[in-house]
Amino acid sequence: MKSLQAAESARLRANQLRLGYGDRLVVDGLDLDVLPGTVTAVIGPNGCGKSTLLRALGRLLKPRGGSVLLDGKRIDRMPTREVARIVGVLPQTPQAPEGLTVADLVARGRHPHQAWYRQWSADDEAAVAEALRMTRMTDLAERTIDELSGGQRQRAWISMALAQGTDLLLLDEPTTYLDLAHQIDVLDLVQHLHAEAGRTVVMVLHDLNLAARYADRLVAMRDGRIVREGSPAEVLTEELLLDVFGLDARVVPDPVAGTPLVVPIGSRHRS
Repeated sequence: MKSLQAAESARLRANQLRLGYGDRLVVDGLDLDVLPGTVTAVIGPNGCGKSTLLRALGRLLKPRGGSVLLDGKRIDRMPTREVARIVGVLPQTPQAPEGLTVADLVARGRHPHQAWYRQWSADDEAAVAEALRMTRMTDLAERTIDELSGGQRQRAWISMALAQGTDLLLLDEPTTYLDLAHQIDVLDLVQHLHAEAGRTVVMVLHDLNLAARYADRLVAMRDGRIVREGSPAEVLTEELLLDVFGLDARVVPDPVAGTPLVVPIGSRHRS
């Protein structure tokens, strides 16, 4: 049972959430509080409902039951523009029109602030410039998205979310298809955004060791339910890894970060 204080202070709150596609129920009766100023990583095996949960938190998927609260208000009853000014969502495989430049992509993040009586302004220009600066994309502003490396593309999409002026970011597997160096680059950027402006971040990650390094809290899911949540040390135990992932592993201190480090055993080294 969540404490009343945690529920009242949560930026996002899932309450008895039921989610699915067609005849298939993916998430059933899920409760989750995302506290302000935290970085939360959702982990779990493929098909457990991680991305589905993130889509519901960002109002991209309508719940079959339960509710999602954003700053205490039901997100499905809030105006779309209001939600877009608060929550920035980066889907798993975002697509941009062919030939679109980085600057044009990032400028699209200002759409929630536009109206028939308020067109492009100096404030919009400043917001785009600041988003490019924070993601180190200023020098690439006139490049097309097609020309960029995988890591640069991810930074461009994060720039667009930042240009929205949101302080709550939902990132669905932001390191997918990236080599390890670019994974670190993107997660360093996320950590910088969190540290510099206190942004609240929820991200789905597959790499357990990177999740432990970069997140304040981990949420472990299996079969559409939360099995355990808490600090990386509280969640990443050898018992949980076997139970949730079917993974026989040892958990030792990361020699660099001091966070839990998952070392799979595998049949070759099993005694």
